[in-house]
Amino acid sequence: MFTGIIEELGTVESIEPRAAGARLRVRARTVLSDATPGVSIAVNGVCLTAVDLRHDSFGADLAPETLRRTNLGELRPQTIVNLERPLLPSGRLSGHIVQGHVDGAGELVTLSPLGNENWWLEVRVPPELDPYLVFKGSICLDGISLTVAKLEGGVVAVTIIPHTYENTNLKTRRPGDRINIECDIMAKYVEKMLSRIEKPSTLTVERLREEGY
Repeated sequence: MFTGIIEELGTVESIEPRAAGARLRVRARTVLSDATPGVSIAVNGVCLTAVDLRHDSFGADLAPETLRRTNLGELRPQTIVNLERPLLPSGRLSGHIVQGHVDGAGELVTLSPLGNENWWLEVRVPPELDPYLVFKGSICLDGISLTVAKLEGGVVAVTIIPHTYENTNLKTRRPGDRINIECDIMAKYVEKMLSRIEKPSTLTVERLREEGY
């Protein structure tokens, strides 16, 4: 489990296509300080298994599903990526509960200045994710825990504070870029529970009379 608080900006060293999926290598330091083979590291919000650990980089295998559903397949050498280690049981949940299981990728519509180094970010979301987004709810964009400030016409908007802008890869993003989206897990559970509630019967005395009873 992650929190959506980015720890480090990594740099893609290579991405090697394979018969099924790809092998990604990322240069990093902070997230490797206590890493062991098989540890989870979130890359742009995608939970990956770190392998082939070196003092300044790690490898990760990307499954075909990961390449299809996220923006990791579009990474190129020198691309900047957001990195986060899993939450320790003794740590603080500073963001929100993030699984690292990306639901889909949206399109960056605009990233415009608001003044005082704050920014307004708009991302067009896939229609199937809209039911899980609510005003002032949590959303994870490229691994960053953010709060929904506006939701209209299939576009979600969030405010980016100076610290977030300077310490994530958002400053490298441009309109048209694909952004990884993970919706709040609680919204998914609520939808499933509600879908199992039986709808009240529409049978009435008047309906019975109409049917001849």
